[in-house]
Amino acid sequence: MGRRFAVGRPLIAVLALAAAACTGGDGRTPLVVYSPHGRELLTAFEQRFEAAHPDVDVQWVDMGSQEVLDRVRSEKANPQADVWWGAPAEMFTAAASEGLLEPFAPTWAAAVPAEMKDPRGLWYGTYETPEVIAYNSKVVTAAEAPKDWDDVLDPKWKGKVLIRDPLASGTMRTIWGMILDRSVRETGDTAQGMAWLRRLDAQTKEYVLNPTLLYQKLAREEGLITLWDMPDIEALQAKTKLPIDYTIPTSGTPLVVDGIAIVNGAPHAAAARQFVEYVGGMKGILLAAREFMRLPARTDIPPDSLPERLRWAQAQIRPEPLDWARLQQQLPGWMRWWDEHVRGRSGG
Repeated sequence: MGRRFAVGRPLIAVLALAAAACTGGDGRTPLVVYSPHGRELLTAFEQRFEAAHPDVDVQWVDMGSQEVLDRVRSEKANPQADVWWGAPAEMFTAAASEGLLEPFAPTWAAAVPAEMKDPRGLWYGTYETPEVIAYNSKVVTAAEAPKDWDDVLDPKWKGKVLIRDPLASGTMRTIWGMILDRSVRETGDTAQGMAWLRRLDAQTKEYVLNPTLLYQKLAREEGLITLWDMPDIEALQAKTKLPIDYTIPTSGTPLVVDGIAIVNGAPHAAAARQFVEYVGGMKGILLAAREFMRLPARTDIPPDSLPERLRWAQAQIRPEPLDWARLQQQLPGWMRWWDEHVRGRSGG
């Protein structure tokens, strides 16, 4: 097994990983993967990939998708990662425009729709990720749980909402982007959306540092509801006894295109290409779908090969019509304004 680091580890730990990766102490080729996909999924792929490629040592670093982008930017002159796996498409688009990604054409590239990949082959969509409303199912019944985004603002949830820190999380930035994009679409500016986020801030008990803490606090009833992504909640249900369930918002939810790319100047580019090939190949896609409820971006996956629960979710989802180009351009500034003028200022 490779050396692995989770969310919140200091930079010195990551530098130690990179130094160790350069040595290849056991004779295998080290492959460093930056990803927000979490220990369970990353470990499963590490084990399966290493079994198929015994000469490669997968070493993953688990952090928020915004943190990945920031780190890849800071390491541009001296890349430490080989693969970036997991983030909304607009983050990969930004990275591509900054020269941070290396082109590659995996064998499965043609099965990914044009709108879910870079035209130059700099990144490819792997999954579509729906955002949902999660709740503590021990305390909150399915009938009581919020059915749509506005329901989270009901006064009965005041002080009972937990939110993953939006600045570090691609999932939360996408939800914030949805609220603000709706506002622009409906009124011409972001005022209505910022007012909505201000009301949510008043409901919020805490902005939580990382997903693991979010799950633990929700299970311990330190808060009763949160906003998160469907696959992670499904994985919690399947692999833990935490009392957490979810609802799919009725008015619409973002279907985030989650991507993968090779870092430009990757120290181990050949192994990186093998890993990208595996993740988006049939074995990797079905592993993610069946064990981690990841909805494939590929259009050639037979529906009857997907788990029943995933097919059920597909039937319930109403995709939110987001202007992804606008989000790529405007969301960083919107997030800064929210952080400076809304976060923690609404009596939550």
